[in-house]
Amino acid sequence: MKILIIGNEDRYKKYMPNLDIVREATMFFCPRGAGDEELLQAGADADAIAIDPVAKLSGNVIRQMPNLKIIQSEGVGFNGIDCKAAKERGIYVCNCKGANAGAVAEQTVLLMLALLRNIIVGDRTEREGNQIYIKEQMMVEGITELADCKIGLIGFGDIAKATAKRLEPFECETYYYTKIRKPADVEKDYNVSYMDLNEMIHSCDIISIHCPVTPETTGMINSEFLNKMKPTAYIVNTARGEIIDNQALYDALVSGQIKGAALDTVAPEPTTRDNILLNLPEEYANRIIFSPHIGGITTSYFYRAHKKNWSNIAVALKGERPNHIVNGL
Repeated sequence: MKILIIGNEDRYKKYMPNLDIVREATMFFCPRGAGDEELLQAGADADAIAIDPVAKLSGNVIRQMPNLKIIQSEGVGFNGIDCKAAKERGIYVCNCKGANAGAVAEQTVLLMLALLRNIIVGDRTEREGNQIYIKEQMMVEGITELADCKIGLIGFGDIAKATAKRLEPFECETYYYTKIRKPADVEKDYNVSYMDLNEMIHSCDIISIHCPVTPETTGMINSEFLNKMKPTAYIVNTARGEIIDNQALYDALVSGQIKGAALDTVAPEPTTRDNILLNLPEEYANRIIFSPHIGGITTSYFYRAHKKNWSNIAVALKGERPNHIVNGL
């Protein structure tokens, strides 16, 4: 069997699980960002594709791979894959649902705390030898504890649930929004309450994004959304950068419409120096905190994910139905 792997070769080799399919497969690697011609030259006759979750895979490539049975995302994301073309050909598109939930949840809570404690400014000012200055300034301005916050989670999948569990010891009020409310026993298990999205926007101190990128959610955090938030409120995004309208967030931070934002994901990725969010005027730059899309890439996650992914490919190549199908087959 032949497997085309689109992504970092060193990473895939490091986390290869001890499974029969790994020993039996012939693997061909292409870097993330490879064009259609390069992909087809390497793997036109491949039986399966393993792909970096932020890589692109066009319908043009999918339609020219006659043996292809499954496209397996290394992570949760799959929005760079032409899922419609795959569905038309009866090819499964699968992700690694839930494998990084705990890791991303940790990053989410970290970013919430970093915002509330103004950690970037504090670190820099301490290094400049002005510890007592920043301490006194922060005492006057006030520091909000997480326990005093209303937290709103947009979406309530695996990552949001893991986040809710990690927030519980902080004793904050945690709310969630999904189109369909969860059963009462689920809300009890995760110590959360349902809240209408409009009410959440108006009332929550921290809004944390945990929904997938879809045509409906792309640009969802726009000017209309941000203008409804409290001027003391924060946005946290550990989902996908495309959910936020960059210009709208820039304007909200500069105008003081919201107090701050913390982003583990920024669109487009890879983030470049000319991205508008990296170019706030100096006096407003401290209102945003970045982490380089590392929420879900812990060592434990990669070992879990790669074992799941290769097992899923093996199932599909046996003619059986794989897990975590995302293209409606």
